[in-house]
Amino acid sequence: MSDRVTLIEQRLWAALEPERLTVADDSATHAGHAGAKEGGHFTVHIVSSAFAGKTPVQRHRLVNAAVADLMHREIHALSIRAWTPEEALNPDPVT
Repeated sequence: MSDRVTLIEQRLWAALEPERLTVADDSATHAGHAGAKEGGHFTVHIVSSAFAGKTPVQRHRLVNAAVADLMHREIHALSIRAWTPEEALNPDPVT
């Protein structure tokens, strides 16, 4: 696990107290991409009750706010899948 993944996980655990969290470092698949010099590419799958009653955009804003200090330095691109615990039980969640 990279230091960047650890930083992202720490911020998300502290801010959103997720029931489940996975952070994948996708940076290798973007090698040579101009923006990759300013930080890595990551995918976040997160399940948290903090998302209850929130739209997908509001959920993404919560995640982005939790890692805001890492943007453009450690993170160049962040793909987010955010669910409530109830939605995570659905085999085909939509957010």
